[in-house]
Amino acid sequence: MIILGVDPGLATVGIGVLKFDKNKFTTMYYGAIITPPKIPIPERLQMIYDDLTQIIHTYKPTDMALEELFYNTNQKTIIAVGEARGIILLAAQQNGLDIDEYTPLQVKQSVVGYGRAEKIQVMTMVKNILRLDKIPKPDDTADALAVAICHAHSKRTNLIFKIHQ
Repeated sequence: MIILGVDPGLATVGIGVLKFDKNKFTTMYYGAIITPPKIPIPERLQMIYDDLTQIIHTYKPTDMALEELFYNTNQKTIIAVGEARGIILLAAQQNGLDIDEYTPLQVKQSVVGYGRAEKIQVMTMVKNILRLDKIPKPDDTADALAVAICHAHSKRTNLIFKIHQ
């Protein structure tokens, strides 16, 4: 299974592509789509869509895992992130990916083993699980890889559960 992990945002979209086969991870790609704040939102959304579609065509993931929207107190920010999230979901849907969403609590529980883990703990575990030389930057990239790891663990658990039924 090839998983596209996404940490949605308008300014920065974290991206991680992992291959998960026989309980082993292979890191295929990680990075971020960064949109300039001074250009109009529709153009920024187009950039996200185009870049994400290119990543999908390049790495051919079967699944997309994305972090559920976390509401903060800034309504303008939440609307912009929601618009970006819609574009991300559209790109995945148009390219036939299976889409699953995870809460921050689920991601932390899966990656660290503790749902209230600190951000640095998650980032360190991502580095260790994927055998990377350093913690991926920006933080959104580490978050995208974490959600991809969470998805792999979730799918593996579901498969084991189905086999034992």
